[in-house]
Amino acid sequence: MSESHISHDAAFEQKHVEDLERIRGFRLMDDDFMSKVFEDKSCAALLLRIILNRDDLTVQEVHGQHDLKNLQGRSVRLDILALDSANRAYNVEIQRSDRGAGAKRARYNSSLLDANLTHSGDSYSDLNETYIVFITERDILKRGLPIYHIDRVVRETGDIFEDEAHIIYVNSQIKDETALGKLMHDFFCTDATEMYYSTLADRVRYFKEDTKGVANMCRAMEEMRNEAAREATHAKAVAVALSMLADEMPHDKIAKYSGLSLDEIATLSQKRPA
Repeated sequence: MSESHISHDAAFEQKHVEDLERIRGFRLMDDDFMSKVFEDKSCAALLLRIILNRDDLTVQEVHGQHDLKNLQGRSVRLDILALDSANRAYNVEIQRSDRGAGAKRARYNSSLLDANLTHSGDSYSDLNETYIVFITERDILKRGLPIYHIDRVVRETGDIFEDEAHIIYVNSQIKDETALGKLMHDFFCTDATEMYYSTLADRVRYFKEDTKGVANMCRAMEEMRNEAAREATHAKAVAVALSMLADEMPHDKIAKYSGLSLDEIATLSQKRPA
């Protein structure tokens, strides 16, 4: 066996050991792990029932790390996208950084759901009722409450403006004896035996202790690394293309050296300031 092959095997084994160590330390407050756990309908249903304080909610469909297109055609990745039996749509995001959970980010995610869940020719009345849910590591709104519900209101009357677009912030700092407080406690557990909710504990145990579950999680982590590498490569290609556009080089030559398509270069050219 060649030395380079042995070196590659050793590097792979080291990465695998590091992945196993990371999996042991994962919590539901880690968005990549949360996305895998809540791909399970029963887990997603439990989460939404507690946050919305509703027992009648049935999850029909759930996707982790789901891509949505914005108006420029770029993908935006959501942690969790779920649909219930009444066709209500839920986007659940873990935000450990205050900056990632601002009011305009919530507005943006809400607009993305509307744009991606409707089709040309649909009536406005057919828009899904939507819920954007941020579970935040700190109290973003700084009022000391466990949960905040944001809905549009008519300022003069105080009446709810019935556009059926809802934004919810869950403050994970409050871990009291309420159902929501216990849920937030579970979000910070690395050990399934310490969790209150057996539905979540079983799923966490699967990804941390079951052979198939651990392998599934390792594959997901490898895919995330590959995706991050692709995004970094694309970002470098865009930087090269913008530099060449600034020098007014022909588009076909830019495509040759950057690796981008002619369509991508034309789009970049249109977005450049005059």
